[in-house]
Amino acid sequence: MNTQPVPPVREFEPMKGRVTLAVLLTIGFYGLALGIVAGLLSIAWLLWVNGHHVNRLTAFCLIGAGAILWSIIPRPERFRAPGPALEAASNPRLFKELKDVASKVGEPMPHEVYLVPDVNAGVRERGGFMGVHGRRVMLLGLPLLQVLTVSEMRAVLAHEFGHYHGGDTRLAPWIYKTREAIIRTVRQLSGSSSLLHLPFVWYGQMFLRVTQAISRRQEFAADALAARTVGAHPLGSGLRTIFGAALAYDGYWRDEVVPVLSAGFLPPLADGFAQFLREPRVADAVNRATEEEMTTPRTDPYDSHPSLPDRMKALEGLPPGPEPANDPPALSLLENAAGAEPPLAASLLKAGAPALRPVSWPDVGIEVQVPYWAARVRREAQLLAGQTVADIPRLMPPSNLADAARRSRCVTIAAALAVALVGTGWTLESLPGAAPVLHRGADSLEPFSVVQDLLDGKLTDQAWQGRAAALGIANLRLSVT
Repeated sequence: MNTQPVPPVREFEPMKGRVTLAVLLTIGFYGLALGIVAGLLSIAWLLWVNGHHVNRLTAFCLIGAGAILWSIIPRPERFRAPGPALEAASNPRLFKELKDVASKVGEPMPHEVYLVPDVNAGVRERGGFMGVHGRRVMLLGLPLLQVLTVSEMRAVLAHEFGHYHGGDTRLAPWIYKTREAIIRTVRQLSGSSSLLHLPFVWYGQMFLRVTQAISRRQEFAADALAARTVGAHPLGSGLRTIFGAALAYDGYWRDEVVPVLSAGFLPPLADGFAQFLREPRVADAVNRATEEEMTTPRTDPYDSHPSLPDRMKALEGLPPGPEPANDPPALSLLENAAGAEPPLAASLLKAGAPALRPVSWPDVGIEVQVPYWAARVRREAQLLAGQTVADIPRLMPPSNLADAARRSRCVTIAAALAVALVGTGWTLESLPGAAPVLHRGADSLEPFSVVQDLLDGKLTDQAWQGRAAALGIANLRLSVT
């Protein structure tokens, strides 16, 4: 491949205009704010000199002016490491890729690289003043490395270096600082009259629409540079993979990982996500969502990124580059991926929080889920008192209950069934993305599926009672002592 730096391309030429627009929008906001403050103070002064020293209008003007002034004062940036720092000495293969891509794009290496728990990569600058003389920072997601191949990862890295190349990280402070000031001002004035509140709401909406449009143009430009540097095929393949994996990761993190972390345990994050993605119902949902996005994308003028089909279409006609199908996974670039997980999880905890205890995914059911289910069953002791497994149909929620209440009761009933079976020697199998299954010899039972089937009418009361009797569990008590 060509190792010469990629020359500046026309996608980056409007940078000066973008900076000018960002500065003008910033000036416009502060001009609006100071103009309103000047008007309020003028009204208060006129009331004072005309003998109306203290009244509601004077107080309104002074309080409003003070709230606006307090809100528009820029706050100093406080950088907090978003995850463990990655060092070149510990990860030579990863940094070799970084240096190679940086050389091809013609950009210096970032000063700091951090591992983060997102299906994403990002760049920014910290320190300095409004993007000047800052230190370059790059963020690399552990699950991102997990789902991409090496060539796809090169394309993503080239895209991120494209943001440096286009000056986007120097433009960002102007946008973010002004956006924060607008949000603070709107919040401070939200309880006041619309006379003060609405001008900032209107300006904020206009500011967000314009700056998000700038952001979308930046993404297109960075994509174009990545395609010229590494290739449109690996970038397009990577973008499609990232879209689906990000959707899956939200559910994995929320439903599988957070409950385990909250219980004080640390499961294998990368292995769990791999298992989650292999689960057929998850894979099917990801494929459906990706195809839906490609055919009927949901777009919004406040989106910071273009839609996936728009980005794929923009890559047409650009140098294709290598096919990424047979590449090794990008996670292989980390020398010790498993060893990176404890410090990554620790970075998410509050200072002084107890260290997390390692737990394997097969043990999560007994260590985390069963205690959680048992606590829920105890809280619902009145509902379950004296009830047996055979009585589950009569415990099902009536149709006139609100949806949230119906779902809550169903979870309680399923949890009670699971705890009762575990208490009599059944073995719990609960892996990321899969429904919990209880086993006893050749017998198996999915408690949450049973309750859902009863609710949906797929399983009749008589059929369940017959099955419970055949399994010898009909008379098990559902309450926990």
